[in-house]
Amino acid sequence: MLLFRDVCAAFDVIESKSGRLEMTDLLAELFKKCTPKEAAYLCYLIQGIIAPPYEGIDLGMGERFALAAIASATGYPSFEVEKHFKKSGDLGDTATEFSKKKKQLSLLSNDLSLEYVFETFQKISKASGSGSQELKIKLLVELLNNSDPLEARYIIRFVNGSLRLGVGDPTILDAISVSHAGNKSMREQLERAYNVCSDLGLIAKSFFTSPSSIASFHVSPFKPLMPALAERLNTPKEIIEKLGECIVENKYDGFRMQCHKSGDRVEMYSRKLERMTPMLPEVVEAIRNLPQKEIIFEGEALAYDVSKKRYLPFQQTMHRRRKHGIEAASKDYPLRVFVFDILYLDGKDMTDAPYADRRKTIEKLFLKGKLLMPSEAKKLKTATALEAVFDASLSAGLEGIIAKDLAAPYAAGKRKFAWIKLKKSYGKSVDTIDGVIVGYYLGLGQRAEFEFGGVLVCVYNPQSGKLETVAKVASGFSESEMKQMQELLSRIKTPKPPANLDCKIAVDFWVEPKYVVEVAFDELTQSPNHTCNSKGGKGLALRFPRVVKLREDKGLSEITTSDEVVSMFELQRGK
Repeated sequence: MLLFRDVCAAFDVIESKSGRLEMTDLLAELFKKCTPKEAAYLCYLIQGIIAPPYEGIDLGMGERFALAAIASATGYPSFEVEKHFKKSGDLGDTATEFSKKKKQLSLLSNDLSLEYVFETFQKISKASGSGSQELKIKLLVELLNNSDPLEARYIIRFVNGSLRLGVGDPTILDAISVSHAGNKSMREQLERAYNVCSDLGLIAKSFFTSPSSIASFHVSPFKPLMPALAERLNTPKEIIEKLGECIVENKYDGFRMQCHKSGDRVEMYSRKLERMTPMLPEVVEAIRNLPQKEIIFEGEALAYDVSKKRYLPFQQTMHRRRKHGIEAASKDYPLRVFVFDILYLDGKDMTDAPYADRRKTIEKLFLKGKLLMPSEAKKLKTATALEAVFDASLSAGLEGIIAKDLAAPYAAGKRKFAWIKLKKSYGKSVDTIDGVIVGYYLGLGQRAEFEFGGVLVCVYNPQSGKLETVAKVASGFSESEMKQMQELLSRIKTPKPPANLDCKIAVDFWVEPKYVVEVAFDELTQSPNHTCNSKGGKGLALRFPRVVKLREDKGLSEITTSDEVVSMFELQRGK
């Protein structure tokens, strides 16, 4: 039985470490002590979730619940607990301090196991209906009553969604491999399995039950795959040199969906693997009416103006991603879904088939569709022909094109040159980047009324696992967007920077790395202030950056990498 105090002791050490190897070894030692069930719970705990994102399960508790539970468990009035929290800015630290000086002690105090703590969290997540709020607080108080100060810190941080460990999925996968093999030799198998089921807890439970079972993981309905990602090149000539003859598709400015059907059941998942089925009833019906018994395919959804016969901008398309007013939204923003890949068909895993074969299947199944239809695509051999398709795509108001390797399998969760994107430029811009916001600034002058003056944006370094700063962005916001950003970011403020952030720049407020923005720029330059690919005290930075749009449909796994920024910088220097 793995005690929760041992988990918390490891977390406390990990929090003070910055090296990925150190974190891996500490987690590997924890995994060695786990039963298969405990390994699953440990994975979810580190990820800060109750279940995989596609199940749509959360604790349903916020600051108010946590503050009430701390007060009830320690015997202090709520206003004192809240006063401390406003000063510390960290609910976990507040829980620790009040736990050290409890006014009331439990008559019976039991050692907490990881299993007991996590299954209590599961009970909290399932509480619903009349009296559910009281039950949630009661269950949380019971945990705090039996916890020591360090355990209280991580219980409350988990409840508040801010563990602050800085441990990403790649590090967890490394640790699982090291715990069994003593090295990372099993990492590739583990990652492949994770990419086809998106459930790290299931991977861990299966692996610690039977390591060989990992090789048998396969694509199946209602376990969404990690989406394949495109690399970038900057000219049609480079693309043809890389791929030769290829299929070129329009790059639509909508939201990407992975659609699953088995019998009468239909589910749809966003590119962040969040369940979005209830939001799109007309798409659900169209998928349900497909003659195939089982199918998994990917498509890009765009809102369509029937009267003007044109596709609407991204911001208007995103109105369909809502939980309320669905019927009205479906009338105001009817959708067209362009199918661009097929992953599974009537019991057959299609991901290993060459893209040329998958494309033929798409055209056969969806050619006559009115709501579900194949993405527009052409097979091309020359840079001249590719450039003509690219220009036509821009003239139609689309983002650009995606060129695809005819022979390539579907690379779930990978960023490979099997897909290559070519996007429109902005002025002199080399391209745009997708970065995550890690902090924001108060407004000055005319912006003071909005309490928002700009954001600090990062890219991701896959080698170090760090977020690296690349731009301080104050341009590109309308007044309404400044107000929206302030409201969004103020809800996720944190007292300290993200644990995996490499940063030299101060901000007025740190935030959880949650929101992704597309940022345009004039050129890349070396800067002593930024940490992207930092060498010799200088990193790479965006010159004259401006926000194009908030990408609520994208998650951390899809932001631009530091390697991509380096490639863009080298291209710029070559020119």
